[in-house]
Amino acid sequence: MRKLKRNDIIQARNLIMKSQIHPKWFPEAKVTCACGNTFTVGATVPEIHVEVCSLCHPFYTGQMKYLDTAGRVEAFKTKQANKATKFVSKTEKRKLKKQRKIQEEMDRPDTLTALRKSKA
Repeated sequence: MRKLKRNDIIQARNLIMKSQIHPKWFPEAKVTCACGNTFTVGATVPEIHVEVCSLCHPFYTGQMKYLDTAGRVEAFKTKQANKATKFVSKTEKRKLKKQRKIQEEMDRPDTLTALRKSKA
């Protein structure tokens, strides 16, 4: 009979699944599509809601269809509008940074006793 080495013992420990670290498995998870199609798969959640499945996806059906998931167009437009209103040039940013630095210097206590009082 072969004597077990330390490496063999470590490999055997790694093969055993740990019980507390794995998520709960649902072998009959229900998937519901926006088109009304439902099917079951194995997953870590009991129910999954999707917007596109193989029955309604343009690649599989051959029909062109406009898909707007969660208002991406509107989100893009609002993001662009916010960028246009908040534009600040580099020179203005530098001036603001310099002013903040000067203000921090002015707000800092002059003496050690003043510093101790401000900390308390």
